[in-house]
Amino acid sequence: QRQLVESGGGSVQAGESLRLSCIVSEETSWRNCMAWFRQAPGKEREGVALIYASGTKTYRTNSFKGRFTISQDNTRNTMYLDMISLKPEDTAMYYCAADPVSFCTWSPSDFGSWGRGTQVTVSA
Repeated sequence: QRQLVESGGGSVQAGESLRLSCIVSEETSWRNCMAWFRQAPGKEREGVALIYASGTKTYRTNSFKGRFTISQDNTRNTMYLDMISLKPEDTAMYYCAADPVSFCTWSPSDFGSWGRGTQVTVSA
């Protein structure tokens, strides 16, 4: 099981930006994809963005697609989530996920490895 460590969260004002990073413990070929999820207090964990080993990216909603950008470095041992125009409703714990069980979906149960999360707080 891969170890994932997120960083880059913080407290910002609405409209500001943050870059989240996820370092993967070993430099091996990804199993299909990695993803960013988030979980707000009292809410279920939800998918934000997926990036496939090929580099193809997908976002769960149009709101994310316009403001968030998922990427990976050339060694594929670090994944990023660049977030601009942050809103108070983006406040959540953000998690990176890897090792999909089979297909790459938006279901948290489909991923076998998780980081501990990094908190993002956006104030109005």
